[in-house]
Amino acid sequence: MLPKVILIDIIPPKTTLEDSMARLTELERLLSTYGGFVVVRKVQRKQMPDYKTYIGKGKVEELLEIALTEKIDYLIVNNLLKPEQLYNLEAKFEKHSIKVWDKIDLILEIFSKHATTKGAKLQIELAKLRHLGPRIAKMGTELMRQAGGIGTRGKGETNIEIMKRHIHTRKQSIKKELKKIEKSQDSQRKNRRNIGFKTAAIVGYTNAGKSQLLVSMTSKKVKVKNELFATLDSRIGKVYLPDLNSCVLISDTIGFIRDLPPELINAFHSTLTETIQANLILHVIDSDDLDMSWKMSVVNEVLKKLKCDTKKMIYVFNKSDLLQSHQIENLKIEYKKLNPVFISALKKGNLNELKRKIAQNL
Repeated sequence: MLPKVILIDIIPPKTTLEDSMARLTELERLLSTYGGFVVVRKVQRKQMPDYKTYIGKGKVEELLEIALTEKIDYLIVNNLLKPEQLYNLEAKFEKHSIKVWDKIDLILEIFSKHATTKGAKLQIELAKLRHLGPRIAKMGTELMRQAGGIGTRGKGETNIEIMKRHIHTRKQSIKKELKKIEKSQDSQRKNRRNIGFKTAAIVGYTNAGKSQLLVSMTSKKVKVKNELFATLDSRIGKVYLPDLNSCVLISDTIGFIRDLPPELINAFHSTLTETIQANLILHVIDSDDLDMSWKMSVVNEVLKKLKCDTKKMIYVFNKSDLLQSHQIENLKIEYKKLNPVFISALKKGNLNELKRKIAQNL
């Protein structure tokens, strides 16, 4: 039986209805990927989030009443909360066996669900520990206050200190293991460069069809799922380019999403290294998505953070088989400056044209 969930999003008063709906729809898709049943959706317009609970005292009481009536399992806030805000919400809800997550918690749980390699699992565990750590510190401060102030060392505080030391030790251990994995990956990349292989990295908003493109171009055996964040690890395949009479390596990696926190980008830095060091970027776009414009902006913003925004780039408008010919013509006019190529990764439509463009850019 799927867990019952309340979703709440706090947005600035001037947020448009379209943007508000897009944010909530994306949160629902994230929840669907994780596995959950939405019972209540709430959107609250606030100029400034409440510094104690983010959503405000009145809204907390309202949601708690709904949660108890509907026997809710999770409250998920579509924002990035501070440790104190999460701690205060947990203090209200978790005594009724209702878990409280912010957006990072939900994304990390999805990451855990999809992780297959040792490297990905370690990166996720490290990100979870970094996200949990400040909450542990807040818990220790609160227990100290309840015990009578600074200088008091109660049993609770001692346990908190033990947890904090354990987290610190585990983080250091994970970092060492990740360095070994990164060293091995660097060695593999160096070998490929010495052989003379050029590389192209597939990037795009999550669920734009990146993995399907890798499969269709390289015949690499990769499971393709219609889910957000189905891919976490770099996967590399080889494709022959007739125009160059040689092969190029194509890599696929984690998809991007709006408001992807910097700590999650940092957590997957080693996975994203294939993108950072590629000779060419293939920016895959779901051309049948009404929100494609701002999703393209999100991807470009993440590439900027990765210092990849100056690399050669091909804009690959995927899923063109779902469009009418006049829609494709309109998009060609609208995005003329990007010189896009329209393909269908699923049906292998126009992939030869994409290969020609890759060859030209390499």
